[in-house]
This record gives sequence, structure tokens and C-alpha cells, in this order.
Amino acid sequence: MFCLPLIFWLGSLMNAQPRPTFKAQTIDSSISIGYGLALADVDGDGRTDILLADKKQIVWYRNPDWKKTVMAENLTKYDNVCIAAADIDGDGKAEVAVGAQWNPGETSNAEESGAVFYLQRPADLTKSWTPIRLAHEPTVHRMRWVKANDGKYFLLVLPLHGRGNVSGKGAGVKFLAYSVPVQKDSDWPLYLLDSSHHMTHNFHPYISAKNKQATGIYIASAEGVRFIGDTIPRRKWYDAKMFSGIDHGAGEIKVGEAGGNANFVATVEPMHGNNIVVYHPGNKMERLVLDTNIKEGHALGVADFLGTGSEQIVAGWRGPNGTNETGIRMYYLTGKDTRNWITAWVDQNGIACEDIQVADLNADGKPDIVASGRATKNVKVYWNKSSK
Repeated sequence: MFCLPLIFWLGSLMNAQPRPTFKAQTIDSSISIGYGLALADVDGDGRTDILLADKKQIVWYRNPDWKKTVMAENLTKYDNVCIAAADIDGDGKAEVAVGAQWNPGETSNAEESGAVFYLQRPADLTKSWTPIRLAHEPTVHRMRWVKANDGKYFLLVLPLHGRGNVSGKGAGVKFLAYSVPVQKDSDWPLYLLDSSHHMTHNFHPYISAKNKQATGIYIASAEGVRFIGDTIPRRKWYDAKMFSGIDHGAGEIKVGEAGGNANFVATVEPMHGNNIVVYHPGNKMERLVLDTNIKEGHALGVADFLGTGSEQIVAGWRGPNGTNETGIRMYYLTGKDTRNWITAWVDQNGIACEDIQVADLNADGKPDIVASGRATKNVKVYWNKSSK
């Protein structure tokens, strides 16, 4: 039995909570798919911009006028699939990596499936960024920049399948960490974090609010959830351990704070599933199903949107559900009862949600929501107008 290095106790919650209120703004209504989003300051003006990995283009939208600029396009024969952006060198400007050659049916041939690129920024941001191709495994699917306990950033990359796998059977998925060299066009040293899963979907670095470093990584797969901890060392990597209480399939995962030192875990179950689930602390992890009326759940976000000192969950799905709806919902606690989660719409039928990212885009102290829509072909900002 694996014991989490996190403190699980919800503590007291406010009896009265504000109702979620968001104002939607469409910033692009003509994307192709909108596989993945990232939020970071691209131009160094102190504002958080929006980046998108679309079918054939990598683009960014400038905050606050949301002017769209193409960074790279046609990187590979197949689609782009993921993007990571963060200021990893402290100059105030984001470094960007992307995953491409999305061909999930090919799990053996690395030339025909999967690609990882570091995008070298140009002096003139209206020009194309230079792609630097890195080593990769087939079926590259998700990536993040993660800060290790020594302050150094790594690029973490998670494929969908293990090499040569068929229907989730075969070799384990190689979850890799790329060490960033001084010369970006040289070899990037690779570290293997884990290879115990056989079909993964996403991962979540739990970031300490105190020092902004990752204190552990949660991996969601068809076999359940695993955890890498207790910190991410620079050269020694810990094997992933099964997360006690979640030994069934999950596609998305986030960890949220419920006030004080308490935490909860939110998932979409199973992969591309129809359940939004939250796990609470106790002698046994208490599993609460918050919603079963979604289809192809594909996005989760967690933040204190309501300013209560606890965090709420937002979830998006891309297929019409049992009542023929797509969209984004929020789930939030009221009072001290940790079983009493309330559901509210953020967007009802205005987006077939592929990805969600969360950040305070207008520096008003309240986190906003950014989402991309697959069938709806849009990128939207949901401005947080909630008040106590």
C-alpha cells in the first residue's frame, strides 16, 4: 500500500459561497481541432498570452488584443498534438516545446509516429520559430515543463502507448524527462521516470504553492493512477507507485486544495469517459461521482475561482451527452459537508471542449478559464466575474 506524501484533511469550509459567474469571449472561431493549450508570457510584456497546438499550426494569441500569430506550421506529416510553454530561464519570456506526428495507431515506428520539437524564438516575433527536433518515443501525447527541486526545469513527455503495443498490451509507456542543455540544438539528456503503464492519457505535476516546484507527479492511465514522488530530483528518478484507492482507468487528473493543508484528487473516468470523480481523504480514499452526464470527458482544471480559500473543479467534454449537450461545468463545495458538491454551467453548448487551462489573464486576482473546442472549432476565454 502506497502512502501519499500529501496531507489529506479538508478542514473547515465557508458556509456561504458565491455562485460561479463567467463572461465568455471567443478569441478564435476558425481553428481546426485545438488539441492543446498553454498559457505563458510569450513577448515579455508581463501579460499571460495563450498558445495553441492546432492540427497543422502552432499559434499564439497576444494578451490583451488577442492578435493571432503563427509560430510554426506543417512540422510533420501528421497533426500536432500537445504544447508546453513556461519561462524556464528567468528572462520573462516563455520557452516553447511541442509534440507532433500524431499517429496513435502506429506504436512501433518512431519516424511515422510521434515527434518532439523545441521551438527557438526569433528576434522578430512575427516570424516563424525555428524547430529543433529532439529524440522521442512513438505516440507522443502530452508534455509539460516542470521545475525540479534544484530549480532546474525539465521537459516531461508522456506517450499514449508503449512501443509496439497493440490494444494496450506489450511494453510499458516510456515517460521521459528531457534535461535542457545550454546549446538547445545539441543533444538533450533523457531520464526515464516510469514505464509501468501500458496506455496513458495525461499527467499532473502537483506544484507547491510555497516554492512553485513540483512535489510529485500523478499519471492517469487505463490501469489506474500512479504517483511519482516525493520530489523530482535532477538525476535520480523514483519509480511510480500505484495511487492507493484509484486502481481503475482514468484519462484526466488534477489535484486541488480544499483549504489549509488539505487536498483532493479529481479525475475523468475512464479514458474519454463519462464520469467526473473526486477523491477525499480518510482511512480509505472516498470516491464521489460528481457527474455521469458527460461524453468524451477530455479536460480538467482546478483553482480557487470563487475566492473561498478552497479550490473548485472545472471539467469539459467534447461529445454530445445524454441530453445532447457539450460544454464545461464547474463543481464546488458548499459548507462543511465534503459530499455536498454543487454543479454549475460555465458554458452550455458553446464549446465541444478538447482542452482547458487556467490562469489570471487580466491581473484582477481571480483565475480565468481558457478552453479550446474540437467540433466547435473555437478558442474561448471565460472571464471570472464571481464575487463573494
